[in-house]
Amino acid sequence: MDLLRASDELCRDLARLRFGPPVTHVYNPLLYARPSWSEYLRRYGQGPKRAVFVGMNPGPWGMAQTGVPFGDAALCRGWLRIDAPVGKPEPEHPKRPIVGLDCHRSEVSGTRVWGLVRELFGTPEAFFRDHFIANYCPCCFMEESGRNRTPDKLRLEEREPLFEACDRHLVRVVEQLEPKFVIGVGAFAADRARRALEGRSLTVGQVLHPSPASPLANDGWAGKVKRELRALGICSC
Repeated sequence: MDLLRASDELCRDLARLRFGPPVTHVYNPLLYARPSWSEYLRRYGQGPKRAVFVGMNPGPWGMAQTGVPFGDAALCRGWLRIDAPVGKPEPEHPKRPIVGLDCHRSEVSGTRVWGLVRELFGTPEAFFRDHFIANYCPCCFMEESGRNRTPDKLRLEEREPLFEACDRHLVRVVEQLEPKFVIGVGAFAADRARRALEGRSLTVGQVLHPSPASPLANDGWAGKVKRELRALGICSC
């Protein structure tokens, strides 16, 4: 099973789930941004990989706009060279319109992640030769105010079936890419990866999440992550 077929299976699983207040809108960019997501997989998702990095879920100005994990629009177009059409979620939140790769608002987590990758590897080809970046959950959850609600803050009866579907998908990704390392970007992704991949002969690690909501990330995030990557044996940085 290739990664596109695996993500289609995940979408079928997610289509059966329902989410209630305070969530009013759920965006799944694997559906409305499928051309962009498909191009990302076609260019960069061919295995095997040595390490797979796993984020939590899309941000409203990142993957929700572009269909690419941590997908700041400017870096998607300029560095990753992805410029595929992006459609609209249904229904669309009036305070969080999707404009695709024309989004002019920077996604801080995305600029930090892909900016560090560019600094360390120079070209996308050099990075993706042995590495890949994915999200544990592909959906962006929004409240009526437009506030982003992360998966860990969903109600228990909503989290459990969501996490079961995302766990199955992460296993499929690992079976396809055969990594020696799976690295959670942040504590949530690392914890879910440990649970989903328990008993497999690989190393699950963690690096600091780049969110600007984190005081630690706002104080030299790149330097801290370089040290974490060295400690994990991912790269010499």
